[in-house]
Amino acid sequence: MSRDGLYGVAVVLFAVQMLIGPVHGDEGRPLEAFRAHDPFILADSKNQTYYLYTSVTSGALPRGQAGVVAYTSKDLQTWFGPKVVFEVPKDGWANPAHGAWAPEVHQYKDKYYLFVTLHNRDKVYTEPPQTPRVTHMRATQVFVSDRPDGPFKAMADKPSTPDGLMTLDGTLYVEDGVPWMVYCHEWIQETDGTISAVRLSPDLSVSVGEPILLFRGSDAPWISPWQAKPDDPPRTFVTDGPFFYRTRTGKLLMIWSSWQENSAYAQTVAYSLSGRLAGPWRQAEPLLTDDSGHGMIFKTFDGRLMLVCHRPTMSPQSRARLHELEDYGDGIRIKKTLN
Repeated sequence: MSRDGLYGVAVVLFAVQMLIGPVHGDEGRPLEAFRAHDPFILADSKNQTYYLYTSVTSGALPRGQAGVVAYTSKDLQTWFGPKVVFEVPKDGWANPAHGAWAPEVHQYKDKYYLFVTLHNRDKVYTEPPQTPRVTHMRATQVFVSDRPDGPFKAMADKPSTPDGLMTLDGTLYVEDGVPWMVYCHEWIQETDGTISAVRLSPDLSVSVGEPILLFRGSDAPWISPWQAKPDDPPRTFVTDGPFFYRTRTGKLLMIWSSWQENSAYAQTVAYSLSGRLAGPWRQAEPLLTDDSGHGMIFKTFDGRLMLVCHRPTMSPQSRARLHELEDYGDGIRIKKTLN
């Protein structure tokens, strides 16, 4: 989903947070007390700590770049931070003033890898889009650190998704020992947005080979064509936030997000009929239809299965919402909402 401009109102709030720290002092704060858009939680078993990552717009960080911050918790209730873990490099392909979206941190082998979508609106793609919108460089890049709280450093001065594609929301999936990035091909360029996959190099720095199409946004029967403005072309299908989970009986599913007919954001799920990344993928009914979305799944240290997503969709009101899930073998469902 194109989210230019959603973060601007939150700049001052985050600048204050960076200067004065938690609003409740040493006691930390609950999830409801701070903005979190596209939240991602890493349950790091090494130090029994939960890390919640979210992005901040340019101007909110001390050196002026957009970037990523992390909050930490031992119990998912009280959170401390934020700590800056990544700033968009000033000497890279992306423009540090144009934002950072959808950060994810994956522990892979002995390192921690940050997947984050960066932008450069000054570099316009020459390939004509299928929509009348201007397309520019927007892509996921992978950065690496020895620690979950960074700092995360670049491995290459180029996006990790295929050249020339306007993409976002990359996530890691490993199949048969081979790392893949699964990402969304932006509806701005594709009209009917897709979720696609491309192999990554062993160090996760760059893509290898040609991407494969997993499915299109319009494959979900409940999805509604999205219009950012009333006079925009209506035939655009948004795909957002893919993330994978394998059930206790071995079923492979992907959660992802889009817009419903009532213009509310929804968290939905798709199932691989083959149990493999290539699918084919069957679309199910949404898990959440209350303007919640862009979620991910993790297990708590005591073994509970959790979904974190944001609600409402529009920033700066976005907050991280926790839902306990039930894995019933053939799929997942919401067991209870925690906040």
